[in-house]
Amino acid sequence: MSKVITEITPLSEKDCFHIVERHKTEFTYPLHQHKEYELNFIENGRGVRRIVGDSVEEIGDFELVLVGGESLEHVWEQGSCTSKDIREITIQFSADIFGGELLSKNQFATIKRMLRRADHGLAFPVSAIMKVYSSLDTIAKETSRFVQFLKFLYVLYELSVADEARVLASSSFAHTSRSTESRRVQKVKQYINDNYSKTLKLADLAGIVGMTPVAFSRFFRQRTGRTLSDYIVDIRLGYAARMLVDSSKNISEICYECGFNNLSNFNRTFKAKRGFTPRDFRAMFKKNKVIV
Repeated sequence: MSKVITEITPLSEKDCFHIVERHKTEFTYPLHQHKEYELNFIENGRGVRRIVGDSVEEIGDFELVLVGGESLEHVWEQGSCTSKDIREITIQFSADIFGGELLSKNQFATIKRMLRRADHGLAFPVSAIMKVYSSLDTIAKETSRFVQFLKFLYVLYELSVADEARVLASSSFAHTSRSTESRRVQKVKQYINDNYSKTLKLADLAGIVGMTPVAFSRFFRQRTGRTLSDYIVDIRLGYAARMLVDSSKNISEICYECGFNNLSNFNRTFKAKRGFTPRDFRAMFKKNKVIV
């Protein structure tokens, strides 16, 4: 059978983090997961394919991603990259380094929020990467462990206040909630998660929070930045992606079990949103898993 490797990281209980810098020509490590957070920086890797949960993207010249969540599968694979000198800096750390109360302090509010979002994988824009580039460039070679830790904290803080950091994996694939939202939004989202396989009507969802359909549509978009229909489609696609990865059900079964009532529409929508057909998506994950 195929499975996702659970990596045992080299992080020591006596260290705040583990850091390694590599120069390589190819990516060979298979799809994996681990309980620690991982900040991964890649330079000169244009064309490398990054898979985080059900997000699949080709990276550019600079890449910086923060991955959390004990069961969030991720991998960087060669893709179309032909570079002969790919530089990679990986920092793995546990949230325990901040202690039980430190993350609750005002000064760490943005870092706490960023770590919560990292449960779905978080990709940072080039503008944010450039702000921390000099620190990342020297952090692995820093001889003072204390100074190295200060640089690490600086990197985390700058990234936590960066605009346009993108969440990668869908919440239904990662099986975790993305954010703390108003109770009304949470209530509707929970209902959608519990009933995604059924027909979901706007009037019924609006009724859950005692609003008219028109008012609720406007409210949902204002609070989430997305239309209700787009959100429902993404939730269904996330569950579909998870079934494609974890089950042997045929694509038609998955289509209907996830609330789609037309196989052609499911295939077309999946490819438009994920960049691959359901069949190719399943094959890609199967290729990256380890056979045991």
